[in-house]
Amino acid sequence: MDQRTHRIEAFNDKRMKGNKIFKILSIDGGGIKGLYSASILKKFEDTFGCLTTDRVDMVCGTSTGGLIALAISLGIPAAEICDFYVQKGKDIFPPHRLKIPLLGYIDLFSLKQALFWGKYSGRGLKQSLNDIFENKRIGDSRNLLCIPSYSVTKARPRVFKYDHREGKLSTDNSLLMKDVALATSAAPTYLPLAEIAALSKEQFVDGGVWANNPTLVGLLEALMCFVGKGKEYDSIQILSISSLSITEGRETGLRKRRSFMGWKSALFNTTLSGQAFFTEFFMDKIGEIGDVNIDYLRIPSDSLSRAHESLIDLDVANEKAYNLMRIKAAYQAAIFEKQEKVINFFTTPKTYIV
Repeated sequence: MDQRTHRIEAFNDKRMKGNKIFKILSIDGGGIKGLYSASILKKFEDTFGCLTTDRVDMVCGTSTGGLIALAISLGIPAAEICDFYVQKGKDIFPPHRLKIPLLGYIDLFSLKQALFWGKYSGRGLKQSLNDIFENKRIGDSRNLLCIPSYSVTKARPRVFKYDHREGKLSTDNSLLMKDVALATSAAPTYLPLAEIAALSKEQFVDGGVWANNPTLVGLLEALMCFVGKGKEYDSIQILSISSLSITEGRETGLRKRRSFMGWKSALFNTTLSGQAFFTEFFMDKIGEIGDVNIDYLRIPSDSLSRAHESLIDLDVANEKAYNLMRIKAAYQAAIFEKQEKVINFFTTPKTYIV
């Protein structure tokens, strides 16, 4: 018996002795950088010979992570999700630097973003979501779902969920997945507000404005409905996958008074990174003080220097960016696929059947 087989059997023995484990996969937002997260999942599916949908009880995803979560819940292989990003990236985020004689490259889209209607029209995203999700609805999911968004109409966070028997009845199962994917990924100033006709034309923006790392959203849902005293499950296992982000800090002496144009994409990216770091800090501490055993693992962004900053951004869709994301994902996946927590996660089946 090899070491990996021994660890798997020991883990299964633990499950058989009454410690029923609720498994959550959480995927960060990050625009086109979702290719990094999807590529890590592709490597895990290849290594362990499985589909992610068969290994998780709940999938949580924000923004581009919400798109990945919805696709996973339909049983779409991670390899096809990766292909989606490469094939549709330039449709969603068309090239926005134009070369003007004598002036060089000018980013006219950023000027449009700062002063007028937002950087992109959203038509490419809508068509791309229609291509992958067609007329599938939340009720077609094979997994429990938590997809954060923010309702501008009601001025409060909104989490789209699979309507399960343990929770309050809702109408989310009837919603089209492409509408929910649009609602979670409508990044302010980048894309138009998302409007869902089935919800009386309620308007939404990117869930990343409050939950770019949706781990806490999934944890709260699990504790309220599935795990703990008097519930079906005894403990929680969470795998959280980061987007690719700048990991080096900035030098001191930056100009202190900065306009929107001075901040550019750093304004939104700073918000996303700050939320993700807080969630990670919270998860590192919650396991020490709670009564429920919470087994948490975060796969972070691989090291990304400022030298790569011009290649990697949430709306930079080109072959150089794709190749760098694939390389970084392959490196991280090769490290984490050897860890016992990841092995257990992808070699034991889900137990909650929707």
